[in-house]
Amino acid sequence: MAIDKVRAYFKEIGIEDRIKEFEVSSATVELAAKAAGVIPARICKTLSFLDPEGGCILIQTAGDTKVNNSKFKKQFGFKAKMLSADQVVDFTGHAIGGVCAFAIDNKDVKIYADVSMQRFESVFPACGSANSAIELTCDELFAYSKALEWIDVCKIPEEE
Repeated sequence: MAIDKVRAYFKEIGIEDRIKEFEVSSATVELAAKAAGVIPARICKTLSFLDPEGGCILIQTAGDTKVNNSKFKKQFGFKAKMLSADQVVDFTGHAIGGVCAFAIDNKDVKIYADVSMQRFESVFPACGSANSAIELTCDELFAYSKALEWIDVCKIPEEE
């Protein structure tokens, strides 16, 4: 199971005890927010996109955002195309509902963090299963996910 891989990864860092496993599903932003007891915007969702060079791009973003296609194209130089559920598993080892940017060994996966999360002191990304999360500061999220850079490719609802 992917959560076991994430737990082992966080054990190396010494924070595996911070992983929360819920009795209920946290597979969507709304369910995760309810399970964690926070507003949906504080859920860190990890979006998966096809890299035309053969890899995958993961973007960690606040739960209330949507990708802005023009910002995405300006950042990466191509149109955003989301991965299929099977492609997500192939690239990340995590299934939809538990996708996160932790414990990914695939060198064809590039990980980014969207600035939309920086509105919050902490956020709650999944930990490889559809009923898990961990509370991390934005700095911890960036470091532990081995993100390449902070980017701005999403729109926050109040910006619309």
